[in-house]
Amino acid sequence: MAVVSRLFFPQAALDVLVAAGSVELDGEELVIVGKGLRYKIVEAVRILREVAGGGDPEELCGRVKSRQYLNELGAELLGESLLLGDSAYDVSAGFVGVPGGEVDPAKLTGGTEELELAELVKALG
Repeated sequence: MAVVSRLFFPQAALDVLVAAGSVELDGEELVIVGKGLRYKIVEAVRILREVAGGGDPEELCGRVKSRQYLNELGAELLGESLLLGDSAYDVSAGFVGVPGGEVDPAKLTGGTEELELAELVKALG
């Protein structure tokens, strides 16, 4: 698995891994048990696709953005949906983390990799 500076941890994957005892969440920190890996995390979403035909004027599709950043844009999060202006998006909720460092949600822009459940399980195994 490649070393990256930021990772997106989907909530669905975390639910499974926390239940299995492979990952612990402690406030704003995510710990991968037995690996000595710690990530400072903030709530974020991965924007999957625009679904209302309103276009993607903010160029959000395929990107991970913190909830704070999206709130500042005036976006509204409703479950697995994001509304912004005339656009509606499908999103994947979760957390974005940086290894052991401080997270500034306002500076979380492109370059975040999504850690899929299968990849995370493989890395833990």
